[in-house]
Amino acid sequence: METNERAIAVYALDLTRVFGKFVAVDHVSFEVYKGEIFGFLGPNGAGKTTTIKILCGLLTPTSGEGNVSGWDVSTEHEEIKKHIGYMSQKFSLYEDLTVEENLDFFGGIYGLAGKKKEERENWVLEMAGLTEQTKTRTAELPLGWKQRLALGCAVLHEPPVLFLDEPTSGVDPRSRRGFWDLIGGLAAEGVTVFVTTHYMEEAEYCNRLALMSRGRIIALGTPGELKKDWMKETVLDLECDSVMQAAEMLQDEPLFTEAAIFGNLLHLVTSDPDQGIKRATELLEAAGITVHRMSVITPSLEDVFVTLTAKGQE
Repeated sequence: METNERAIAVYALDLTRVFGKFVAVDHVSFEVYKGEIFGFLGPNGAGKTTTIKILCGLLTPTSGEGNVSGWDVSTEHEEIKKHIGYMSQKFSLYEDLTVEENLDFFGGIYGLAGKKKEERENWVLEMAGLTEQTKTRTAELPLGWKQRLALGCAVLHEPPVLFLDEPTSGVDPRSRRGFWDLIGGLAAEGVTVFVTTHYMEEAEYCNRLALMSRGRIIALGTPGELKKDWMKETVLDLECDSVMQAAEMLQDEPLFTEAAIFGNLLHLVTSDPDQGIKRATELLEAAGITVHRMSVITPSLEDVFVTLTAKGQE
């Protein structure tokens, strides 16, 4: 089924939030479709969390329109809260309660009772791989298991839309991968997942991404579209000695709009790759820095993120 034929789960049109003279969210517009994993990326202070608070019914927009599962973000805050799941990097669990007691507590908050409550709690335990840990005090769980329990508590009441705000912050890579397997399973069942993350490898798991800077969406599309259509310049992959020194030298060179370190490599963004390779080689060799390899590469999401947010700040 094509995207434009799918039901819209989350909708925003010129959504704006002003605090005094500060515009935190500046005429933001997008649509998120049912069963889609929609990623929200941007540097700290970009407006991501404020936007999520509006969509979760925690803040009223200053102007513009918004709708979550059919509920208006300006006038139906309480209905929105009943029909969404929310999970943050702090997990919102009660550390002194056992796994079972946390599920009981959140089930009660969501109004679950009797057989339905039992069925949902058993489903969560199975989904999260915690069936053997029901009597374990939450404080004693490894961080990755706490994360899965927090996700389970957030979807206990079967919300059609799930908001995840930096849900894998501080969690090891293996646990992050397992967590995203769970997210993919929920989306396959029709749950709409709206997620913010700083991890570029996680952004690749999203169906579509919105890149936010200074309160505005500056790019929107699939990971492939962002790399292909929004990155107009060429990325050079440079392997050399003294990467830090090379980056400091080349970031002031007018031919390069960006010079960013990626591990032990340097990525240079330029509109003229031939001249870029020639100029970088000349400058580095003159400084006594050996160039081992330099070539044109397909930009990564991180290249797009760094370049577009730098332009957005300008």
